[in-house]
Amino acid sequence: MSRPAVLVAGRMPPNVLDQLEASFTVYRLPDSANEADRMIDAVGPLIRGMATNAVQAPPIDRLERLPALEIMASSGIGTDALNLDYARQRGIRVTHTPDVLTDDVADFALLLMLATSRQLLRADRNVRAGRWLDGLSLAHRVSGKRLGILGLGRIGQAIAQRAAAFDMTIGYHQRRRNADVAYRYYDRLVALAADSDFLVVVVPGGPATDRMVDAVVLEALGPEGILINVGRGSTVDEPALITALTQGDIRGAGLDVLANEPQVPDALHALDNVVLAPHYASATMETRTAMGQLVVDNLRAHFDGRALLTPVA
Repeated sequence: MSRPAVLVAGRMPPNVLDQLEASFTVYRLPDSANEADRMIDAVGPLIRGMATNAVQAPPIDRLERLPALEIMASSGIGTDALNLDYARQRGIRVTHTPDVLTDDVADFALLLMLATSRQLLRADRNVRAGRWLDGLSLAHRVSGKRLGILGLGRIGQAIAQRAAAFDMTIGYHQRRRNADVAYRYYDRLVALAADSDFLVVVVPGGPATDRMVDAVVLEALGPEGILINVGRGSTVDEPALITALTQGDIRGAGLDVLANEPQVPDALHALDNVVLAPHYASATMETRTAMGQLVVDNLRAHFDGRALLTPVA
């Protein structure tokens, strides 16, 4: 009996490929668009499963050329690149990897808060260049400050738990109040920003959150405020953020995600009040290995006729 054909589209954790090759006939989609199209022309009708990630999932025009596709197993929590409506229309099952990355992303949010507020990277550059304290202003503490969280899901709550250890006052905004937490709920994002020293963005991408952190929100955050984004770059109006950072409308920003990854606007490169990371918040061996295992286990479960471990709701 022939083994199901699985397409690997995008970066995978290091424990994935060997396991897939032990269970399936595996095709790896080339990075080159022309080569990828040639591969899909050649093997597209054979592909029954896909291993992908939350950023590099194929667009609809490529999915249309995979007529036998039954399941997409994605490494990552985000779903905005997975074309869920299209998948549902075709009956393609979709899985992701929630929960396993919660702690790492929450840790990284606190890391960005500390690094940005305490000017860690500027201090590091000074020491390496032999400048010591030359030109380095006093930083600002994190402890005791006001934290606003945009999106109090699993990761947002984990950030809040860590922030509580810093004696921070915590508020949040999302579509509905969470009755299970005691943090203050704000029904308007601009009101949360106005009452925050740090505004942490954790909501997923997609039309509902597109550029919701705009110039009005940044103005409300104010010249003492710091924006942290560990959600999706599309949630922040990037030109408005650059203007706010350049003009001193906010103090700084710590960004793990950008609007057009991996492209970074030149204006952000030039700013000392920004800490940048390459969508790296979940990039630990422990978490990426767990994410990769879920991708493999979901594909195996599907083709063995068992229940999926982490289907997208």
